[in-house]
Amino acid sequence: MLAGNLDKSASGGARLIALVADSGSAAHPTIVAALKDLRNLNSPDLSDIAHFLCVLHGRYPGLIDHAARKIVDGAAREWILHTGNAFAEERAFLSRLTAAAGPAPSTMGDEKCTAAFAMQSRALEMLASSDRQGCPAGAAIAFAEDWLTIRLLLEAMAERFALKVPPHSFPNSGQNARLADALIAEGQAQERALFFGADQLLLQQQSFWNLLAARSITRSEHL
Repeated sequence: MLAGNLDKSASGGARLIALVADSGSAAHPTIVAALKDLRNLNSPDLSDIAHFLCVLHGRYPGLIDHAARKIVDGAAREWILHTGNAFAEERAFLSRLTAAAGPAPSTMGDEKCTAAFAMQSRALEMLASSDRQGCPAGAAIAFAEDWLTIRLLLEAMAERFALKVPPHSFPNSGQNARLADALIAEGQAQERALFFGADQLLLQQQSFWNLLAARSITRSEHL
């Protein structure tokens, strides 16, 4: 598991936040380069990002919505309902950004890429719909934390396209960590399931960025 390399002396919530920072979108070279200077990505790259983020996370129901159907814990229910409402606003923002960025650029192997993103979408749905108690919550918390980084990229892109950047009401890292701590306190089985869900979500996010990076390389090689 990805969580295996983290500091075991830290609280469960702190370890989950560190896991997302170390293994999520923030650690991917594409995001690192973009957040350092958006000019490191060209216009086709930005269109690709907007388009496929919309394909993977811009549709309803999404990961948060699927997880909401499985999460019954009292504290987690309040968090997931709030996060679901917050992400509804994010979908609208992502839709506007995608329209401004334009369609995904034609890239050799488009059909295979489309199939790969469809498989990812199904994998995320299965993960968030898992009957293993704690797994959907782990995936949802990791996604919410990871989205805070993706949001920074979207804001930079919006400014590039002269779009107004709306405020967001996503839970912050402290809220995400506290919820993870509360769920982990319910027992080791819950903790294992929570981190399993988080691990699997982050693997999917890394795979997403890897696919986009591969598409960018393919386009540059066929100019």
